[in-house]
Amino acid sequence: MSIYLDHNATTPLDPRVWAAMVPYLRDYYANPSSVHTPGRMVRTAVDQAREQVAALVKVHPSQVIFTSGGTEANNLALKGIMARWPGQRLAVSAIEHASVLQPARALSERGWGLDVIGVDEQGRVSTASLRAALTPSTRLVSVMTANNEIGVVQDIAMLSDAARRAGLIMHSDAVQAAGKLALDFPASGVHLMSLSAHKLYGPKGVGALIVEQGIELSPWQHGGGHEGGMRAGTENVAGIVGFGMAAELAQAESAARAAHCIELRRHFEQRLRQELPGLTIVAEGAERLSNTVMILVPGVEGETLLMHLDQAGIAVSSGSACSAGHAAASHVLVALGLVGDTGRSAVRISFGRDNSLTDVDAVVAALSGMLKQFRAMSLTGWE
Repeated sequence: MSIYLDHNATTPLDPRVWAAMVPYLRDYYANPSSVHTPGRMVRTAVDQAREQVAALVKVHPSQVIFTSGGTEANNLALKGIMARWPGQRLAVSAIEHASVLQPARALSERGWGLDVIGVDEQGRVSTASLRAALTPSTRLVSVMTANNEIGVVQDIAMLSDAARRAGLIMHSDAVQAAGKLALDFPASGVHLMSLSAHKLYGPKGVGALIVEQGIELSPWQHGGGHEGGMRAGTENVAGIVGFGMAAELAQAESAARAAHCIELRRHFEQRLRQELPGLTIVAEGAERLSNTVMILVPGVEGETLLMHLDQAGIAVSSGSACSAGHAAASHVLVALGLVGDTGRSAVRISFGRDNSLTDVDAVVAALSGMLKQFRAMSLTGWE
């Protein structure tokens, strides 16, 4: 048995995406910057992919900057904006992905100021908490659309409105949201939005930064002036083509995918409540991604349960991060006040379009059996 329930980490490549990529790995290998006929053919494919990604978030193709993934897109957003304001401040939420937190910290080490926006016990950012983190010298705010660990969806339009009223630039990491939620860049109110292909059944190594027209952005990678001078380097044509196809499929199928995942999630959570009532569902009271459930298992470290599930052929993620050989609660859980043993007991299940109710039942059965085994061995206080 092999059950993959870690779709927030990455998704399998859609066969239709692979089919679109193959010609640009094998036959159409010209440099898209070349002016000869083969080069122009490849450039056309890149342009088409740009249109497909633009359509996913309802923007003009000129607003799409292709990158090597969500990490580069986030770095370009934060560093590209703050380069305009040396010594000024930026504010990021406490539950951002490392690809936002680490660039923000790197900027703070180089002379920029950094403020952290707190969240409530459900992981939500309020306009009050956003305003509380602002100073007269704040220039940029970054709040993710949906959290990769707990699945909480933020009210980005409301937060963007508050940021704009304060005269600030608003960025949102939408890597986990794309393909799961209907994204409308203009309606969201953000100035910048990050995307990644491999979270929506596309290839790894390609992403995009969406930029509002008129926003001044400084490139942090220099060279041949690719991507409108914003991202130097010969384009990853096959990856970009794959991203385009994945975006087109996501736009057409996201509603059906979400409906399928919410059915799985509801079934999973219902069975947990009925059969394993001692478990806690993190951020249960907040709006969450349709596919994401993080649970707390009293008395068992998430890493331990992860390894046992892995041995049973079930792939999930824990809510811990190893540091110097010791498991610690992730920064997301700490921000929610889940510290110590509680924070270390987290396990994340993230469903995908190919999972079934049978998979859900298998996971519940495995969890139940393992917890009984742990109790019998006195490894947990589970009751």
